[in-house]
Amino acid sequence: MRLEIAPRRLRLRTPLATAHGTVAERELLDVLILGADGVAGAGEAAPLPSYDGVTLDDVRAALEDCRPIVHDAEGLPRALVLAECRKAAVLPQAVAAIDLALWDLEGRRADAPVWRLLGAHPDPPPVAVNALLSAEDRAGAAREAAAAVAAGFRCVKAKVGIGDDAGRIAAIRAAVGPDVALRIDANGAWSVEQALAHLRALAPSGIECCEEPAHGVAELEAIAAEAAVPIAMDETAVAPGALASGATPIVCLKLSRCGGITGVLEAAETVRAAGGEVYLASTLDGPLGIAGALHAAAVLRPARPCGLATLDAFADLRLDPALAVADGFMRVPNGPGLGVRT
Repeated sequence: MRLEIAPRRLRLRTPLATAHGTVAERELLDVLILGADGVAGAGEAAPLPSYDGVTLDDVRAALEDCRPIVHDAEGLPRALVLAECRKAAVLPQAVAAIDLALWDLEGRRADAPVWRLLGAHPDPPPVAVNALLSAEDRAGAAREAAAAVAAGFRCVKAKVGIGDDAGRIAAIRAAVGPDVALRIDANGAWSVEQALAHLRALAPSGIECCEEPAHGVAELEAIAAEAAVPIAMDETAVAPGALASGATPIVCLKLSRCGGITGVLEAAETVRAAGGEVYLASTLDGPLGIAGALHAAAVLRPARPCGLATLDAFADLRLDPALAVADGFMRVPNGPGLGVRT
């Protein structure tokens, strides 16, 4: 089999401010695995240096380490090929690209969607998703939130730790009304003491959950034990033992950081065994990453909305109809493999 790697750059319509810095564009690597029968499986690597400290060059090098494994992989079981690539690539962002491409290839050869190969329900229900708000000012955030609700979203998410959090979150709550879930994401901006103080101030706005108020298993456990707002682990999930720690009642899993569909399902099993619940989100992934997460969601059936409605944030991306958002839901693609092409 042959491995092809190509860079891709996607520009955001509006830069997204986070505690890690502002994201204005996404650099991805498109990956293609071509079989001897002419069938190809597609995947993508989506490192976000400001978020996970991994660069595109790091991932490209890791993918090159997988090239000889892929070359000799024809006829071998997908799980065996992935296991060897995990050893060679190490970086989960690179492993995710290989994993997606292998699942896509297997599904296209079987003329079946990946969710069926994974053993999901024969008619997977649509996946509830949240709207991501990017405006940093009160009025702009309120306008975005109102537009999201008008479009059918029942959950909106805003970044915090970036300025006038209390005023902006209060404005969002006023715009969406009392019945729409309001999720916040601090990206580890605070210490334990700062997090508890900020969450007390934000609690009157009715917060569904706060993602990653601080970094570290012990820190999150301390916050979760005292905060009135439910806490979700995010970036800390990659720390050794974090998924099994039970430090927070909720864990937000990212396909890119978990190593693809296979890694997400394994991570979710670990979290649930420790008594936690999971939902899925994107690090502003491209279409193939979003599609892969939807197939994983068909198996996991998360109770909370997932952060996968991010493709319309890109200014120069023609959206595949299979990944459209309607009334706050996304359907699991039903075509062969991942069910989308870019």
